[in-house]
Amino acid sequence: MSQQMLIAGGSVLNPASYTFAPADIVVSGDTIDAIVAPGSVGSDGRKVVDASSKLVIPGLVNGHNHAQTNLSKGIADRWTLEILLNHAPWTGGRRTLDEKYLSAAIGACEMLRKGCTASYDMFAEFPLPTIEGVNAVAQAYADVGIRASIAPMMADRSFYEAIPGLIDALPEPLREQALAIRFSPFPQSVAVCRELAEDWKFDRMQIRPALGPTIPHHCSDEFLQACGELGRELDLGLQMHVAESKLQAVVARKRYGKSLVAHLDTLGLLKPGFCVAHGVWLDDEDRTRLADQGASVSHNPGSNMKLGSGLADTRSMLARGVNLALGTDGAGSSDNLNMFEAMRLASFVSRVHDRDSSQWLSTREVLRAATEGGAKALGFEGMIGRLEAGYKADIVLLDLGAPHYVPLNDPVNQIVHCEDGTGVHTVIAGGRVLLEAGRFTAFDFDALRARAATAVARLSEVNRASRALSEQLEPYVNQYCSGLAATPLHVAGFCSH
Repeated sequence: MSQQMLIAGGSVLNPASYTFAPADIVVSGDTIDAIVAPGSVGSDGRKVVDASSKLVIPGLVNGHNHAQTNLSKGIADRWTLEILLNHAPWTGGRRTLDEKYLSAAIGACEMLRKGCTASYDMFAEFPLPTIEGVNAVAQAYADVGIRASIAPMMADRSFYEAIPGLIDALPEPLREQALAIRFSPFPQSVAVCRELAEDWKFDRMQIRPALGPTIPHHCSDEFLQACGELGRELDLGLQMHVAESKLQAVVARKRYGKSLVAHLDTLGLLKPGFCVAHGVWLDDEDRTRLADQGASVSHNPGSNMKLGSGLADTRSMLARGVNLALGTDGAGSSDNLNMFEAMRLASFVSRVHDRDSSQWLSTREVLRAATEGGAKALGFEGMIGRLEAGYKADIVLLDLGAPHYVPLNDPVNQIVHCEDGTGVHTVIAGGRVLLEAGRFTAFDFDALRARAATAVARLSEVNRASRALSEQLEPYVNQYCSGLAATPLHVAGFCSH
């Protein structure tokens, strides 16, 4: 018999009005059975979760993340996206299967501790995804207890091959060493993804497979078309880094004579299950194309600013009907997986564009992006992201005794602008209490700490030569890519950043 639960005495977010009112939540198994008047339902053998003096919200949804980066958080300071990609061979390379699991579990625990119960994870392996590696990441999410869409991040061109002219800008022998960094031919990656999806070993209501060809110009058109065909055949979501940096926008016009979104549209990849990660350098036509095809954008304001990529125009996305999700990006570029920080930054970033204050994102729009918008982007629409009968019981209790809720004036404003994760008291996912009074109840996070220190020490040694090469390449990569990114974008209607 499935567990019955009563979450009693809280102030519950109404998904229609985005206001709070006293209510109790009745949970049957992993699903919300009803939201009822306070005290109108007795315990009757149910597990009672005391939500008095708590705000009750849906579990947050992280629209973009990278499991492989959680062992390399805090390593970088003044890196652009292109410098980060230059260093990727050593920051995420030579992982054992246990280290892949470990990195994913650390990230899942951090998200859970900060009120996030689902994530879109573009997990990367080199030179191609593996059945064992993806299963290890999925197992980590399953063990911690939160949901995920896992999209193996793939390419068939290296970073150095993908940027026109970059190889020629490298001196010998660095050029030869850079050319030796090669991904596997794309049919191998597609075959692995097919096998994974056709023999998926996890409950798709909790963890589901997706596809992640990383950046359009890092993939041949044949590769992208193969991913599109596989996604349609097996009903798989697809996430890509699109128009993240100005360099990507410049390269698109050099390589394709059009924007990345326009090129992907030509290849037939845009669809309701397609999700753009970042979308900083989209133009109005791009946003219209995405909206017309029912696609999503995961906005990652923290990462976009840390890498100097720019400030995405989320108001224009919403105005054209794009589904907006919100993400942290991986710990390698954002350093934390705190969706409360992502909400605060998303609100603030929307205010720096040259428009009147009525066009700024409201805190309710931001909270919706971090819940319902993310659910749609992950392929969990109608299942998570709302507190409503029939939805999964992914629920977060925020402690009104935390200093940032004293005094309580506007709960939604204070969740978005004041909460930093320290007010998270209880997290329930799929009807299971996974965090209570700020402590993990179903997973031993402390056991990961010693393992993480051991893993980092080993990886530092085995990646020593790879790191040295990346450091030698960095000044050439930085100079060339910065120069190329300075190229003006002569595109009608393109927004300046």
